[in-house]
Amino acid sequence: MKKWIFLLCLTGMLPSCTTEDVKFNNTAFQTLKNDVFWSAQSYQAYLSQNGHVIIEGSLGFEKITLETASSTEQTFTLGTDDISKAYFEDSSSENQALFYTERNKGTGQIVITEFNSENQTISGTFKFTAVNKEETDAENPKISFTEGVFYKVPLISDEVF
Repeated sequence: MKKWIFLLCLTGMLPSCTTEDVKFNNTAFQTLKNDVFWSAQSYQAYLSQNGHVIIEGSLGFEKITLETASSTEQTFTLGTDDISKAYFEDSSSENQALFYTERNKGTGQIVITEFNSENQTISGTFKFTAVNKEETDAENPKISFTEGVFYKVPLISDEVF
């Protein structure tokens, strides 16, 4: 009798052991800010009339802005010109600061891995070290972002600038 109960329980558990492919398609904009996890609450991307792409992610008073010369799937190097660049802005009253990259200031890269014109989304990775606009701020001369990812960020096509 115990064998029958065991077999009955075993056969009841077998159907629950099937494998399923789980896919996550959540949009995201996240990074490590000075080695501390940072994840945007809101994010969006814009395509300018001259072909530049602006990707923004915001968390409270903090905002990261990435700009590339085009939407082409490629690597854009930061700190070599004034076209592809990155900004970090903290607009809170006690920590107001602006960090940026431009020609010969800051370093890094933005990699566009997918520009989906059909779904109007953009995906890629980024990392950069930006300098403080306030050069006299000796406590915070620069800020670093590593392991940055933007995934399926929606492109706001009707707001072309």
